[in-house]
Amino acid sequence: MAIEPFIDFQGRQVLVTGASSGIGQAIAVELGRRNAKLILLGRNREALAQASALIGQDHCHILSLDLADPDAILAAVRSVVGQRGRIYGMCHAAGLVETRPMSAIKLEGLRAVMEVNLTAGIELARVVCRRDIMTDEGGAVLFIASIYARVGMAGQISYSASKGAVTAAARAMAVELARRKIRVNSLSPGLVHTQMTDAAFGKLTPSQVKELEDAHPLGPGRPEDVARAAVFLLAPQNAWITGIDLVVDGGYTAK
Repeated sequence: MAIEPFIDFQGRQVLVTGASSGIGQAIAVELGRRNAKLILLGRNREALAQASALIGQDHCHILSLDLADPDAILAAVRSVVGQRGRIYGMCHAAGLVETRPMSAIKLEGLRAVMEVNLTAGIELARVVCRRDIMTDEGGAVLFIASIYARVGMAGQISYSASKGAVTAAARAMAVELARRKIRVNSLSPGLVHTQMTDAAFGKLTPSQVKELEDAHPLGPGRPEDVARAAVFLLAPQNAWITGIDLVVDGGYTAK
């Protein structure tokens, strides 16, 4: 007798932010492999089109949107739902990193990090979880946080603050939305080499980067390592998991 695949979205629609590169793109690719329909959200339409080609364009809808403008989110998502049907889940993987010592932090930079990492994610979740947008069966919301919400790192005050707030918001949403069978979780990766992290590490010396890599007993991660965990938390087959922050860090916080 054939064994049913454990994780299969069976055509359910999932919105992924930051889908043009890095962890967000890897999550979208893995969701596509699991038969999800996808809404790929990001600022760069050309990069989103490249991601769509990787996944299979029949499965994807491209939504070019600047998350720094939260007022545009509702109208954009409603338009997609009108064309493609209601949404089962969302993953907020888009993010900004600002590496600065505390003495060099400027309020406009702090606000920019919070706007994308936290405020846009909350607004997007609020929109996706509307009764006229989310499927009647309920659904799943996932925020990509960071281990720096749990442990300190010099130069990452803004980023750490935004990701700590994300995990706290996710827990509160999980409690509030459980009555509607909407699950909300967060996922905290350790060091994963992506364009964003490599750009942030441009301010570090090679020895500092190596020290960070060596602090992970299993070494630095790949976007695919995070993607598989993300799909697990989003999957409809895992309907009893909510309110958790899953650490995927190669053993960094185990020490």
